[in-house]
Amino acid sequence: MAGDVNGRDTLHDVRIDDLTREGEGLGRLDGQVVLVAGALPGDQARVRITRQARRHAVATLVSLLEPSPDRRRPPCILADRCGGCTLQALDDPAQVRWKQELVAQSLRRLGGLNVDPQPLLAAPQPLGYRNRAVIPLERTAEGRLRAGYYRRGSHQIVNMNHCPVLDPRLDAMIAPLKADLEASGWPVDRHGGVGQVGAGLRHLALRIGRRSGERLLTLVASHGELPGAEAWAERWLERWPELVGVTLNLQPLPDNRLFGPTNRTLGGRDWLLESFAGVELRIGPDTFFQVCSEQAERVVALLIDALGTPRGRVVEGYCGIGTFSLPLARAGWRVWGIESHDGAVALARANARRNGLEERCDFVVGEVAERLARGLSRQHAADNVTAADDVTAADNVTAADDVIAAAKEVAAAKEVAAAEEVAVVLLDPPRKGLEAGVVETLRRQRPPLLVYLSCDPATLARDLALLTAEGAYRVQRVQPLDFFPNTSHVEVL
Repeated sequence: MAGDVNGRDTLHDVRIDDLTREGEGLGRLDGQVVLVAGALPGDQARVRITRQARRHAVATLVSLLEPSPDRRRPPCILADRCGGCTLQALDDPAQVRWKQELVAQSLRRLGGLNVDPQPLLAAPQPLGYRNRAVIPLERTAEGRLRAGYYRRGSHQIVNMNHCPVLDPRLDAMIAPLKADLEASGWPVDRHGGVGQVGAGLRHLALRIGRRSGERLLTLVASHGELPGAEAWAERWLERWPELVGVTLNLQPLPDNRLFGPTNRTLGGRDWLLESFAGVELRIGPDTFFQVCSEQAERVVALLIDALGTPRGRVVEGYCGIGTFSLPLARAGWRVWGIESHDGAVALARANARRNGLEERCDFVVGEVAERLARGLSRQHAADNVTAADDVTAADNVTAADDVIAAAKEVAAAKEVAAAEEVAVVLLDPPRKGLEAGVVETLRRQRPPLLVYLSCDPATLARDLALLTAEGAYRVQRVQPLDFFPNTSHVEVL
């Protein structure tokens, strides 16, 4: 059905040839790119233009004239509405092919790198793999509680009782918790913290140790008290014996941050214990931990195999709670970890002590760009770590163990610079990639080997282009891994 591409009331027939990085169908109409949410490569689709941008049009999918041979019935009944998983209608082999090509094209087109990635390592379980969920909440005009993820491109919550990509043991808790939160009478911040802040609940957060089975439940609220919260926590702890803690997190800021700086334990403890890659980890309610535990363990195995016999020291930027540092220390490496989140560093230190690895691991609080520059500079690092740093570190902690750790932090920075050669720098940055200061330090100091775990092929390509410019480094191996089946996300090591 032909028509003017600019006519919003006209239906158009479009063949979908590809997907955008966000998982939207991409086709062309009269030479112009058209983006269609829910459409897949190989679909012959009838669409309606809803928005005309400068370089492309946005359309809604009206009907499928001929479905893609890779299309399937989505495993989730909310797949056409919920924005959480954009590729559920694409079968598993096609998802693997597309993610493989996404990585290759990102490196070539965005990074100018002539590198062929290794075959993507698919997740062992395409469903039921997530060890964590942070679920937005709102109350309807009738007072009913609505919990679910946002509709694609909006802050409208799609109500759900079941999420097939979530660990089944967490999934089974959603419906009864919704009923309890509705019965509690607690107010809900219906704005979700976007633009303005009300008073009340914002999110329900659930976390599980995939091997241990231990679970944490966290209520995220804008501010104020939740009357009777301790009593509700006690009921939940009794109902689910594997639930080891219920916490309250206060996030008062009018932005999209999921968690705020203040945590309070309502019942049980504020961490779960998980067995991971040969070590035991304490994981807090708001600390970062890879959501697909099985794929994260694959990364550990790849690292240990690639690094070979331990020699010198590994410096890990964005180390979190020691997810990769501690298994490397167990394999014989000495590790110096840098992390800006002080709560994560406290857990990393506790995890090192728990596993008897405190003599092999040092964890410091700070921005990676600053700490890395200090640690890698043999000429200046020892001079830059002064007695003032000792005072600052001690002022920021109260527990005796943390005072000792703060002193070790200063000694470790001196040691990295002056006593032991840095053999490897391991980086696991957020989606925005490496800060300019990190890239500058690496190009200037030239540690022998860099290992980069990326959660965004586009920023990886950008950073690799900068790191390899003028022959500073050479890319030896690129290994894609699927940590997020049924979504458009892909990790790359």
